[in-house]
Amino acid sequence: MIPLEERFPRPSVIGVVNVTPDSFSDGGVHLDPDIAAAAARGMFEDGAAIVDVGGESTRPGAAGVSAEEELGRVVPVLERLGGEIPVSIDTSKAEVARAALERGAILVNDVTALQGDPELAGVVADSGAYLCLMHMQGEPRTMQAEPRYGDVAVEVAAFLDERMEFAVAAGIAEERICLDPGIGFGKTVEHNLELVRRLDVLLALGRPVVVGFSRKSTLRKLTGSDDLLGASVAAAVAAFERGATILRVHDVKPTVDALTVAGAIA
Repeated sequence: MIPLEERFPRPSVIGVVNVTPDSFSDGGVHLDPDIAAAAARGMFEDGAAIVDVGGESTRPGAAGVSAEEELGRVVPVLERLGGEIPVSIDTSKAEVARAALERGAILVNDVTALQGDPELAGVVADSGAYLCLMHMQGEPRTMQAEPRYGDVAVEVAAFLDERMEFAVAAGIAEERICLDPGIGFGKTVEHNLELVRRLDVLLALGRPVVVGFSRKSTLRKLTGSDDLLGASVAAAVAAFERGATILRVHDVKPTVDALTVAGAIA
């Protein structure tokens, strides 16, 4: 498998398809596997380099679901796609990741950075898949209960560096790994802004950085609006201009267009 930064050159877009009833942005929209598969195909046609399929909500306050329930949500979607477009699986469970990889997924996106399931690192290592390690303070159910940092950029970078070392020790090639600071995952508005503002601290780790600011509540607090398209696109462009490689978004076409222009100017 070619290095992640060659497979996903700057800027690349990950489209988001949440096959859940309770995700913060599109919960319930893609519960029907035919609708979810069609949405994934549409995102790819609109310019997404890969589409992220997830069957467990990680919004603030969300409760977990069993592997069986998660599999029941994502497997029908992956089977309908049949490997025809690049797909990542948003999961922290080895069983779910294994099933997705067997059905054509090429990247595992783990919000726990390999802390949620001791078997997941081995599944990724054995498959040769790409891996995204994300920072989260606490867990979805409690992560927004007074998050605190001394220096958010330094602490997030130190955590991701340690988890990357763990992944490499488990047999996952460093060239297959990208890092996500976890916008909105145990962070205040200012923490989120600071992470993008000081993205160079994460870039110093030497791996491509993923930023997922799309439709996050920070944007609603900043703008006072429920229409977050413009704010989401602006956040993606700002992150790209500060060095992010991959932007994880819900609104693919306008983000791809904006990044195309920003990249041409840069």
